[in-house]
Amino acid sequence: MSVARNFEVSSTSNVSFEDAINKGIQGVSDNVNNIRGAWIKEQKVDISNGKISAYNVMMIVTAAVDDVGNTG
Repeated sequence: MSVARNFEVSSTSNVSFEDAINKGIQGVSDNVNNIRGAWIKEQKVDISNGKISAYNVMMIVTAAVDDVGNTG
């Protein structure tokens, strides 16, 4: 049986949503092994003077944990 752990991550970029996603995943992968996927829960932008000033994402990053119960 496989076990997964989910991490809720908030990330911001001044460039794009894609950059915010990449920054968030990189931040988790610096400390967590076996990342398997991410679900983007929310996207929003900050606006200043009528222009987008920041791209924000909230995501759930899933990492596999060692298999449990596989004793051979």
